[in-house]
Amino acid sequence: MRNDSLSPEAVPDSLAGFRPPTSPATSRHADGTLVDKYGRHVTYIRLSITDRCDFRCSYCMAEEMTFLPRAQVLTLEECLRIASTFVDLGVTKVRVTGGEPLVRKNVLWLLEEIAGLGGLKELVITTNGSQLDRFAPGLRTAGVKRINISLDTLRADRFRAITRVGDLASVLRGLDAAQAAGFQRLKLNTVMMRGSNDDELVDLVQFAVDRAIDISFIEEMPLGEIGHGRQSTYFSSEEAMALLEQRFVLLPSTESSGGPARYWRIPGTATRVGFISPHSHNFCDSCNRVRITARGELYPCLGNNDASQLLPLLRAHPSDDGPLRAAIVHSMGIKAKGHDFTSQMDAPQVVRFMSMTGG
Repeated sequence: MRNDSLSPEAVPDSLAGFRPPTSPATSRHADGTLVDKYGRHVTYIRLSITDRCDFRCSYCMAEEMTFLPRAQVLTLEECLRIASTFVDLGVTKVRVTGGEPLVRKNVLWLLEEIAGLGGLKELVITTNGSQLDRFAPGLRTAGVKRINISLDTLRADRFRAITRVGDLASVLRGLDAAQAAGFQRLKLNTVMMRGSNDDELVDLVQFAVDRAIDISFIEEMPLGEIGHGRQSTYFSSEEAMALLEQRFVLLPSTESSGGPARYWRIPGTATRVGFISPHSHNFCDSCNRVRITARGELYPCLGNNDASQLLPLLRAHPSDDGPLRAAIVHSMGIKAKGHDFTSQMDAPQVVRFMSMTGG
């Protein structure tokens, strides 16, 4: 199966009725198994199912990208084995990411299978929104509970400049489709960039309020070769808060979506405003997540290069998840205490693109 098509297909025979292989070591494990050496419980995974995308966002990838050959990318069956094993080890939340996950053929099959895993409480997806007008009803039927949509500007010309190839109208149609499909907790994700969209933050919040959806602002992270020189475009959560408080009343909230965002409520609205602040408010003390790339690398920390290689284990042991399970448990020992993006702003130590790690 290829992961570079934009059109859905019928589920091929190779996927029909597929279930992860079992072994004596894969019975339901006690919650709390995935605990790192600092006592943090991992209950949340971000699983990238493709490094491909139909956009070329400037903060995520280079304009001319070389994507992984098919043989180096997790098959959908392998994605399901990984998700199943993590859930068996006590993980309760799975976020499917990319690249752009909705460009992957047969993605709805995978989502439906993950949603059916016993013990999973929440299946969510992050998307650029370009394919949502076609996929929104199917995502809801498959069991996806929440959708995060990347949206950095409401201006069509800026949108094209940031994404290089994207069409803002297609994303707005996708947002309409997701709301029409009945998704209750939609959230916009906005990467803040000085000189690019910092003058639109108030407008973006008003857009979210008008739509009765949430929005999170994300401090730009220095990842990949394009991470050099980010100091000039970095815009902090404190600056954003100061701007927003000129228009809105923001009340701190103890609510959590299970990730790193800190939320504020706007009285009289259904909207939560979140801030993800890897620079100014390091969230490592409460980190509960790991990331798996499209080529099966398990990164316990976004801001570090240490990883466990899962793909060779999957293919060397196609009918036994014991080695995979052991590698996942072992990876808790290499989860770093924290990251330091501030010292990496002009010379990032993490050289992989965000599209490679998983958004």
